[in-house]
Amino acid sequence: MKGLILAAGRGTRLRPLTHTRPKPAIRVAGRPIIHYAVENLLEAGVREIGVVVSPETERDLKVALEGYPVRYVLQEEPQGLAHAVEVARDFLGESPFVLYLGDNLFQKGIRRFLEAFKPSVSAVIALVRVEDPRQFGVAVLEGNRVVRLLEKPKDPPSDLAVAGVYVFSPEVLEVVRGLKPSARGEYEITDAIQGLIDRGKTVVGVEVEGWWKDTGRHQDLLDANRLLLEELTPKVEGDVVESQLTGRVVVEKGAKVVRSTVIGPAHIGAGAVVEEAFVGPFTSVGPRARVARSEVEYSLLEEEAVVEEVRLRLQECILGVRAEVKSRDGLPRAHRLILGDLSQVELA
Repeated sequence: MKGLILAAGRGTRLRPLTHTRPKPAIRVAGRPIIHYAVENLLEAGVREIGVVVSPETERDLKVALEGYPVRYVLQEEPQGLAHAVEVARDFLGESPFVLYLGDNLFQKGIRRFLEAFKPSVSAVIALVRVEDPRQFGVAVLEGNRVVRLLEKPKDPPSDLAVAGVYVFSPEVLEVVRGLKPSARGEYEITDAIQGLIDRGKTVVGVEVEGWWKDTGRHQDLLDANRLLLEELTPKVEGDVVESQLTGRVVVEKGAKVVRSTVIGPAHIGAGAVVEEAFVGPFTSVGPRARVARSEVEYSLLEEEAVVEEVRLRLQECILGVRAEVKSRDGLPRAHRLILGDLSQVELA
């Protein structure tokens, strides 16, 4: 059994955060999102793991995955999930494989999907019940067997959405080879699965246990950070000076918390500095970030982000790499903003 993680997408819904790096490299609860995919595969016993990257995402993902035993497959131009499978044909060979969307998170891992993959089964797809299935691929079941798949239907026949993990036998590669582009110009994995069904093959649907999160939008990142921090194991390896830590708090090696209050769950990354500040629940402060004489809660601060001398508490904020939020004295008493495309600011 091999694993194939898809991480070549542009992440347009998360701009401006993804203007300069891929979505799976963004940190939640102190780690790049793609780490959770790799570790779920390893925990399930999958040892040969390939990561599909694009020319734009390759460098950042290699940095994020340094030290992990993975191989990289280059997809020159993203043309859909099934196209990513096609470009990975040489890596996959004749092996069954797990297809894993690199921006998806599963609380309970993926082992149960592999356990459902029997010799008589051609594919297993992860399913989750959602309030609005129109935004997803939707499955129709008879028992546990998938009899039909629809991609983002206007009138969904069920509330079972296709989540971001699939287990395939190698015979899916022949279906993929014969696919034609969809109306949106992409080679859809749902069409490949439907092709298996049309050929009389057995496709099994297995519902996700625990929570599942597709980190496609800004609020999803904050929510994923919250869910992961809920399971945080406290650990203090950095320096804590004249400060109060309450609840589940991680202070990584090289971090400094000085004359501050940190209420967990919260994660302070390696080399970060929290000085004369308040860090509230569900906050992740990235490596070498700085929070000084300010208050932050329910927020994500990426590497080397700075929050300094800010008079009002920051809440539900996401600061990208080296982003800065500061106050200044003097006249004119005005806000000074330098914002990239698709940025958002709310001023109280």
